[in-house]
Amino acid sequence: MTIHTVSRGTARLRLAAAVAAPLLAFSVACGDNGEGVRAEGGGAIASVPDEPTAGALGDGEGKESAKAPAAGKSAFYDAQMEYVRCMRTKGGSKDYPDPKLSGYLDWDAINAMPDRVGSGQGHKGGRDGVCGPELRAASNLEPKRDKQKDYESLMAHATCMRDEGVSRFASPTLSGGGVMPGGEPNPVSPVLDEKSPVYKKAREACKGKLLEGLDGMQ
Repeated sequence: MTIHTVSRGTARLRLAAAVAAPLLAFSVACGDNGEGVRAEGGGAIASVPDEPTAGALGDGEGKESAKAPAAGKSAFYDAQMEYVRCMRTKGGSKDYPDPKLSGYLDWDAINAMPDRVGSGQGHKGGRDGVCGPELRAASNLEPKRDKQKDYESLMAHATCMRDEGVSRFASPTLSGGGVMPGGEPNPVSPVLDEKSPVYKKAREACKGKLLEGLDGMQ
């Protein structure tokens, strides 16, 4: 994250705050610098899915469809696809990637996209937030999370990021029965540079610490 531009981490923070306030206990603040500070970020969290299953029953002979989302996840997946379609048509991001079969957005693919819309809008509900209603609808269908496990996962990730050289990467905190992600210690005036080689290297090294659904949160 740079001082003079809105990074994707900041965009995710704003999106999470706008979309998931009453529903989720997380907000995203992710930035990047070869250094990092222990501070507390804010944001909203997605839900960790149950272990994915092969799919829904198919032809009546007990076969399963590998293409169908796991049982109990289809409504979430379908709603997320509506958001993705909106982003591709109205939101200004025609190559916006499909969600994972679990229903969670594929943040690795999203972060690799060029920001054609500008100012991070391609990552926070599209141009002028036009896809906000679809994103909120998808958020309302996210599976329930175990907040303690989420906190432990985010803490392990923050610790790893600092160990890998991003010393100013903030820890998550438990607050009011919810979890506030870490990452950027100062979202108003970002100090982390997510484009720096040190940050990118740390991000790659530590991504396995995050539970599914948390990869875009910190």
